[in-house]
Amino acid sequence: MRRPTVARSFRVSNSQGLTTILTAKQANLSESIHETEVPNLYVLPSGPVPPNPSELLNSSKMDQLLKVLKEQFDIIILDVPPVNKVTDAQILASKVDGVILVVPQGIAIKGAVLRARDLLKKVNANLIGAVLNRVTDAASGGYYGGYYGGYYGGYYGTDDKK
Repeated sequence: MRRPTVARSFRVSNSQGLTTILTAKQANLSESIHETEVPNLYVLPSGPVPPNPSELLNSSKMDQLLKVLKEQFDIIILDVPPVNKVTDAQILASKVDGVILVVPQGIAIKGAVLRARDLLKKVNANLIGAVLNRVTDAASGGYYGGYYGGYYGGYYGTDDKK
């Protein structure tokens, strides 16, 4: 809701979305949810950027929306800003079944990751794991200390058409 990118990533309109649903007196959820090119994947974009994202996420309307979405979908993934930057992640972490912390390799500092974990613990979030993203072969040294990446590096992660 602060710097929306999901609509652009999935090539759907962002004119209506979560903000619209949470601020309208009566909103039609089906007008805001978009089917994507990926089978069985639907996207609810953020909608217009509101002046008060944290307040909207902490509202009873958000609680009601999550309840409705849980009835309609098997899995719901919420993309939120970094835990250490704003309270959005903490607010939503207390409302969902599980949290996966996304850690960018080469950007995240160990202390910041530990602080994010602690902030999630403070709201009793069910931290089920972490994902390391933005990983490159050069930065990671390969799998198992370089052996996997070095030995199979010419096969895994390459384009088969070359």
